[in-house]
Amino acid sequence: VQLQASGGGLVQAGGSLRLSCAASGRTFSSYAWFCQAPGKEREFVGTIRWTGGRTWYDDSVKGRFTISRDNAKNTVYLQMNSLKPEDTAMYYCGASVNVPIVTFHDSTGAYRYWGQGTLVTVSS
Repeated sequence: VQLQASGGGLVQAGGSLRLSCAASGRTFSSYAWFCQAPGKEREFVGTIRWTGGRTWYDDSVKGRFTISRDNAKNTVYLQMNSLKPEDTAMYYCGASVNVPIVTFHDSTGAYRYWGQGTLVTVSS
């Protein structure tokens, strides 16, 4: 079982990036994106249920970021628009075999499997 995150890079403020998280070995019930800036804890960005595609987002990214999935490719995406310097962080995708309860799905502990992270740098 492996999660492969990609798509990070350097972008100017106001720009866009699309991150990908490709799963191999199995399909998961729920995926999430977290970000971790230097010296900070890993923070919730958003999550998607594989069945039905329902999404939830942290307030800081609502209206700017969108999570989607491609069933055929077993891949989840994080479309990041209107990027800000404070979005600079390492972005990780996590996955869970079982669907976390809503009150827990923003916690790193809800996801057993993690990708290696992809770095997003937003310049001002």
